[in-house]
Amino acid sequence: MSFPELNKPSHILATFFGIGLLRPAPGTWGSLVAALLWYFFDFLHSYAYIILPTFILCSWLICIKADQDSESKDNSFIVIDEVAGMIVALSFISHDLFLYLFAFLLFRLFDIFKPWPISWIDKNIKGGLGIILDDLIAGFFAGGIIFAIFINI
Repeated sequence: MSFPELNKPSHILATFFGIGLLRPAPGTWGSLVAALLWYFFDFLHSYAYIILPTFILCSWLICIKADQDSESKDNSFIVIDEVAGMIVALSFISHDLFLYLFAFLLFRLFDIFKPWPISWIDKNIKGGLGIILDDLIAGFFAGGIIFAIFINI
């Protein structure tokens, strides 16, 4: 079986409606789409306390299923983890284009270079939890840093 099979709902969601099929750098495309959606649907920010945990839980379940279906673990087509991590980062900050761009760049740096403890999680936690957890921590770091720097904006 090849991954993704876009006739399966779990694969459609894992690729975030096909964004994970874009090349190059599908994770960057997934992060960018998440930032754009969060920016243009700014009313979502008011409901982050409901949306964020629900989206993280659903994304984790989708990552578990996608991991089971994929021959290569943490397949590059799976981008729902980047979407979840980006939303975590954006949940810390106010609705400002500069801050969103800064969050996007920081999140991608953390996700690509994987400083500790992200690298430890990436190497040691496998399966659906491992796929999503490193991105959630990268989002937490990116959002937390921006929040600390720009707390009064």
